[in-house]
Formats: sequence, structure tokens, C-alpha cells
Amino acid sequence: MTLTTRQGQGTVRLTQYAHGGGCACKIPPGELEAIVAGLVSRPVASPAGELLIGLDDGDDAAVVRVDGGRAIVATADFFTPVVDDPYDWGRVAGANALSDVYAVGGEPLVAVNLLGWPRQTLPLELAKEVLRGGLDAARAAGCHVAGGHSVDDPEPKYGMAVTGLADPERLLRIGGGRPGLPISLTKPLGIGVLNTRHKATGEVFPQAVAAMTALNRDASRAALAAGAVCATDVTGFGLLGHLYKLARASGVTAVVDVAAVPYVEGAREAARGGYVSGGTRRNLDWVRPCLDPGRFGEEDLLLLADAQTSGGLLVAGEIPGAPVIGELIPLSGPHLRLR
Repeated sequence: MTLTTRQGQGTVRLTQYAHGGGCACKIPPGELEAIVAGLVSRPVASPAGELLIGLDDGDDAAVVRVDGGRAIVATADFFTPVVDDPYDWGRVAGANALSDVYAVGGEPLVAVNLLGWPRQTLPLELAKEVLRGGLDAARAAGCHVAGGHSVDDPEPKYGMAVTGLADPERLLRIGGGRPGLPISLTKPLGIGVLNTRHKATGEVFPQAVAAMTALNRDASRAALAAGAVCATDVTGFGLLGHLYKLARASGVTAVVDVAAVPYVEGAREAARGGYVSGGTRRNLDWVRPCLDPGRFGEEDLLLLADAQTSGGLLVAGEIPGAPVIGELIPLSGPHLRLR
């Protein structure tokens, strides 16, 4: 279904029905940490399995060890429209939800849909296209989709709760970084500014859609094959926000080679045009106290903090095909340093 889908006499642009778009609509990281402070994982009576990864460091998914040398991975992710095409939005949201399983080294097994829909405002045919997009993303990952939950919502929202499997002895954790490891990034940045431009102008950016719908499956498998033990995915808190969380949890300083960071075509032009989301600005404000920006100005900082949707994996280690964008060093001053 194309951008020119009609409702009555007007063209339906899904992004105009949301106050924010994609992962840029996340609660700001500082506010979120204040909300969950003190809600760390606590022992439960007669647990069905051992909790290996919980809330403590802000990992991308929960992991529980069960019998048979396996671990269960559980996550959920949903957001408002990031593109106007309903099918593409479904594919993006599906890939984004699956990414959390890949980010901890798991393989998705089954997903259920999470849908909020303004049923008296937007045609249900569009909702069907969104669900079809999510289904196709899951199928590409070899993941079942089995039902879900929907609510009548004044703002459209879509995503998935995903359950996966992992080897409990081979997990990727956000706090597993060590000094001396290179930092690899498996997708280019700049998706956020292009999505903001799309929302404002209606221009379509196929390169952004292609990046967002690409699964992180191969990157996750490559990281595990290379012996990596530390990773996270780059989504709504931007490269700087997610790298800060990784460096803080690992007790190191992360040094970024700014010239080595890849960007989607057109990203810098969009940033110069002012298409910067409020979420991106909040990301930068959050990390500023822990950032040595070196000689780099506001444009570079905003691009590095750009709120991504379905971004790549940030891996402590070198993996084939992914650019190395910096290194982890012993903690010295702030957790983030640009050079």
C-alpha cells in the first residue's frame, strides 16, 4: 500500500497522527532511569529459571536460564509511525522488536503483535497492512507470529513482544566491555534526521527504510562467532546515549573516532536543514556531563546523538564487514570521548 492511500478526500499520512516518530518518541533516558531506579531484579520464591540478564544495567532484553542448557530471551518494543507507508512501518517495527533479541545474542522464536489503533479515525485496512509488514519481518527472521493484543488508541502504535532462545554461556551483555577492545557499529547513523524530514515534508527516503528493515541477525551471529561478549543496539537514545550506557555498565571510557562513523546518505544535509527531533536534543543533553567533545561542534554532536529507529548493533569487538568507530580504554575522566 502506497503513500497515496486515501481516506475520504485526503491523503493518509500516518506520521501526522503521532506526536513523535519511531524510537524518537521514547521517554527521555534521564527521566526513564529516574522512573526505574530501585526496581532492580530481586529474588523470587521458587523461580522457574535463573535470571541471567535483568533490569540492572539496562540491557536490551531479559534472559532466563532454563533446563537443557538453554536460555529464554524476552522483550517488547512498540512505537508510533516512523514512515507514512503502513506496510513499511510494520516491517520497521517488527525488525526493531526482533533486534533486542539479537542484541543479547539470541535467536527469535515467537512474537505477538502489540497494536494501538484510532479505529474511528484511520481505516482498519491500514492496520492490516501494518500487521502484514510485521509478519513479513518476523518471517524473514524465521520467527513465528501468533496473535497479540490490540486497543482502541487515539494515536497509532505498533510493535511486538518477542520470545527467543539463547545459549546461556554465550550472551552479549551491555556491561561486558573491557579496555583494549575496538568498538564496531553495524548500521549507519542518520535515520532519525531523515525520518524527521519525512514527517515534516513527506519526502520518502528509501535508504532509511532499507536500513531500518535490515535485520541484526547476521551482525549478532558474527559478534558471537568472533567471541564478543558485549553489545547493545542503537535505537532511541542515539549512538552517544547507548554507548554511554555500555561504557558506564562496563566501567570504561569509550573513545569515538568521529571520522569513522558511517551515515545514511542525506543525513548530514537533513541535520543542517534543522530536521532534528526533540528526542535527539534530549539525548545530547543527557550525555553532555559525561562527554569530552574535543574539537567537534553541535552538528556532529547532534548527529552522534540522533535518535535511531531499528539501528545497528554496537559491539565491543571487531566483526567482519562492520566499521570500527573507536575503542574502549581504562576509565579516565568522562565515560565518552570524541577524537
